[in-house]
Amino acid sequence: MKTLLYKNTKISYTDSGEESTIVLLHGFLENKKMWQDYVAHFSANYRVITIDLLGHGESECLGYVHSMEENANVVHEVLNHLNIPKTIIVGHSMGGYIALAFAELYPEKVQKLVLLNSTSKEDSTEKKLNRTRAIKAVKQNYVNFVSLAIANLFSENNRARLAIEIEKVKTEALKTSLQGIVASLEGMKIRKNRETLLQRNLFPVLLILGKKDPVLNYEESISQIENTTAKLVSFEDGHMSQIENKEELKTVLLDFFTT
Repeated sequence: MKTLLYKNTKISYTDSGEESTIVLLHGFLENKKMWQDYVAHFSANYRVITIDLLGHGESECLGYVHSMEENANVVHEVLNHLNIPKTIIVGHSMGGYIALAFAELYPEKVQKLVLLNSTSKEDSTEKKLNRTRAIKAVKQNYVNFVSLAIANLFSENNRARLAIEIEKVKTEALKTSLQGIVASLEGMKIRKNRETLLQRNLFPVLLILGKKDPVLNYEESISQIENTTAKLVSFEDGHMSQIENKEELKTVLLDFFTT
């Protein structure tokens, strides 16, 4: 683990391997430990960077709203610190929102982009209301909110099969501070639509979706890459493809990285 200061706020990251760079961005309630198996797998042939996003893992909070743009600037700060001019970015869920914000702010630094169980669309009115309800719920019962939120990310048929893995994810999620959770929910709620970024075809894009994702509507998610050069890979499971479809995902990512 390494750290740097961004606006006097501690940011934690890892840096493994050499050659072409891959940045792995975790989702809401996750942290860089989510990527341990992927770091081990890819660092033999790539330089793999993982970052604890604002208010997650061992990175500190920065105010009461962690916008996607602010997180993107954190990623940029890490890359500048490491003298990395261009990179492949993989963003899971909220990490995908941040990857898109980064690509909009710093398009010259993006070699390829992977949206993993993520979307370029903004929150619907209903989703924004749900975020507001979630903020209220986590303030009322932090542990119950986190436990339910994590379980509900997996497809129903995987919750028994992956019970041990789900408990590990919950344990890590419970390390996220209340302020970090609220600030991220506020940041996701106000994020902008970035579908036009995909339509500009500035760099290769891979969209990876779960057909039984409880968070993102599959059919609606596909529509964002219509009339673009983006590629689509679909799994039969839920929102946590990096766990539910681990070995298949490694193969899919490697194919995209090398093609």
